[in-house]
Amino acid sequence: MSRPGRDDAPDRLYTLTQGRSRSHPDNPFDLVTLVVAECDPVPGMQSEHAAILRMTERPTAVVEIAAELKLPIGITRILLCDLQASGRVSARHPSKTALPDLDLLKQVLVGLRNL
Repeated sequence: MSRPGRDDAPDRLYTLTQGRSRSHPDNPFDLVTLVVAECDPVPGMQSEHAAILRMTERPTAVVEIAAELKLPIGITRILLCDLQASGRVSARHPSKTALPDLDLLKQVLVGLRNL
């Protein structure tokens, strides 16, 4: 049993990315980046690009897009970079939660020990 995107028509993957095997070094898309479409698909657009735009009408993680398209993450990231460069999608990174105040944690620990 082959895994989708791995052994399936490598020439198709080459065509999808126009021969590129790596995305731009400043690629903002990691696995959990949320992608949001900024416009609707237009006629004549590459079918994978159109599928991404339809899929990302609501914020969708890169890993979910790759799974839905049955494409490797690297190929998906290249396609997303193309869409971002043309202003068709935007990237939203999950917010990093602030760490709790260390002094407050110490006070809670002391309080628990006193129970």
